Amino acid sequence: MRKIFSFMHISLDGFVAGPNGEMNWIKVDEEIFDHVGKRISEGDTALYGRVTYEMMENYWPTAADKPNASKHDIEHSKWYAQVHKVVLSKTMKGKAPANTTIISDNLAERINELKQQPGSDILLFGSPTATHALMQLNAIDGYWLFVNPIILGKGIPLFVDIKDQVKLKLLHTQAFTNGVTELSYVVER
Repeated sequence: MRKIFSFMHISLDGFVAGPNGEMNWIKVDEEIFDHVGKRISEGDTALYGRVTYEMMENYWPTAADKPNASKHDIEHSKWYAQVHKVVLSKTMKGKAPANTTIISDNLAERINELKQQPGSDILLFGSPTATHALMQLNAIDGYWLFVNPIILGKGIPLFVDIKDQVKLKLLHTQAFTNGVTELSYVVER
């Protein structure tokens, strides 16, 4: 069975975005891009909420074509073009773009079907609302958190309405030179 790993930048006090969705506090650089690039190349399915998906669609399909495209932009744009995208959205209607599946109802059933399909890890990028919905279904198998050296004080929290304890096993940590620390956990079932 395939596993879903949630990939998130998070503040030290547990927020994934500011009160209005701000993400300008997130620290990324070539060191993190290289590290993330290696990990995501192992996944063949990217899972997004609608807002994050639309943000990705507005940038990644043409990022490699820009005259000032970085190595990361070129590599990630190529990966984005070939990866299967799954979008959780109640408002996106109609035919899905190529290589994209939209899940708008029967979330538990559809996610279970997705996990049963052949393939490698399913990577859930950002998407706090989608992450919260999958947490409620106990469908997330691991968390790949990039803890940023900032305390926001308020914003959109990663963990909300958790009904039962979720025990985690630490798989990996890495400190980056910009002060971000990666914590990689798997859910103990």
